[in-house]
Amino acid sequence: MTRRGLPGGSFKPLSDEAVRMVHNTVMRIIEEVGFQVHSDAGLELFKGAGARIDEEKRLVRLPKEKAMRLIEMAPSEVRLCGRDEKHDLLLGGTRVYTGTGGTALNVYRQETGEKTPATLDDLISIARLVDDLDNIHLFLLPTYPNDLPVEQVDINRFFAGLNNTSKHIMGGLYTYEGLKQVIKMAEIIAGSAVKLRERPIISMIACTISPLKLDGKYGDFIITIARSGVPVVCPSEPLCGATSPVTLAGNVTMQTVDSLMGVMLSQLASPGSPVIFGSVATNTDLSNFNYLAGSVEMGLINAAAAQMAQFYKLPFYATGGMTDAKMVDAQSGYESAITSLLCALAGANFIHDAAGLMEFALTVCYEKYVIDNEILGMVMRAVEGVTVNEDTLAFDLIKEMGPGGNFVTAKHTRHYMRREHYQPTLSDRESRAEWEVKGKKDIWEKAAERVREIMDKEGYSLPADVRTQVLSQIADIVK
Repeated sequence: MTRRGLPGGSFKPLSDEAVRMVHNTVMRIIEEVGFQVHSDAGLELFKGAGARIDEEKRLVRLPKEKAMRLIEMAPSEVRLCGRDEKHDLLLGGTRVYTGTGGTALNVYRQETGEKTPATLDDLISIARLVDDLDNIHLFLLPTYPNDLPVEQVDINRFFAGLNNTSKHIMGGLYTYEGLKQVIKMAEIIAGSAVKLRERPIISMIACTISPLKLDGKYGDFIITIARSGVPVVCPSEPLCGATSPVTLAGNVTMQTVDSLMGVMLSQLASPGSPVIFGSVATNTDLSNFNYLAGSVEMGLINAAAAQMAQFYKLPFYATGGMTDAKMVDAQSGYESAITSLLCALAGANFIHDAAGLMEFALTVCYEKYVIDNEILGMVMRAVEGVTVNEDTLAFDLIKEMGPGGNFVTAKHTRHYMRREHYQPTLSDRESRAEWEVKGKKDIWEKAAERVREIMDKEGYSLPADVRTQVLSQIADIVK
């Protein structure tokens, strides 16, 4: 049984009063401190909206009433579509979905204990793998193909996704020409620009920079993507004690302002365009200023950010499921599980980076995708919670069985046994004797077997006529 889009929100690290205090501080920062906009087109849009502009510093200050009007223009729900409709996701409210993330430079080979630079072939293989993992709902392009020149990276990354999984494809971008090529390709595959707007099979990420800065290139990206009708994610990555205050509350406040900068710009570019509020916020190891990917604080920060997204009625892109571990081990498992669980229970709409990533998000591991798929199945079962009604309370059955009764053969047991309890695909629940007879396999060995099984199968690909049309019109696709 696959669980997806279930309502979370049972975990609330922020009280209602705390949410209100964060919001008030966010509005004060936008109005009194302001933020830099290094996109010429973006600066003109804010100027036209009545912002106070310091031209020399490229600083924008917006009265809170104008800021809230722009935020309220953004849709409260955004649909991300797969090539197969069963993979459609409706982000908004407290509905929870999970997916991959990146962009990692390396692939860890568990069998040798070494890592190698990620290639386009790795990205293709990971897309095929994720297509078969039911608890990973969305494919965010997770690796950087080191074997390609940067001018060919955008189009080949998105094509690798679209041609190897029927799930929705999300990804970041490196060049403006690549952005235009990707949108053109998606329009060909969707059938037209209008059909792509109706059923967006891709979405794009355009980051803002902490603290309080809209980059020139990515500001222009936000404007172009918003006007195309393709959903755009505007995440920010404040780091406690480095690019944000060291406190978790200060970090959440900074993340909220930084992401809202992108949300507001998208609405100035195209009112009502689909935009997703986003967070990649975490804390910093202040002994060496390393970015931390597996800390419990990252889970708390992103769970709190989910509450802010719900306050502003914006779809939310959270970060969880990563680890700072260098191999598939116990640390890898508990760090990935804790951060994903906190985000999911808080009702984060899309938990990105939830599968495959390790070593401060620099590296992916094939076996970890399979293991994380198992973790995410358990996480989604936790989100589902405990259903209480007359049938699940089972008073009549308890009365029938009475003291000392046995429920094993009851029809009620057969009816609920699979839907009520998560059925693991990797976890070992056998006796030691049975485990020994089957080879005493570690979890990563079982995951490796699953990877090989999936890779040996014929995977998804675009229809032949669509693929031919794409290849005939887009010259930079290499495979």
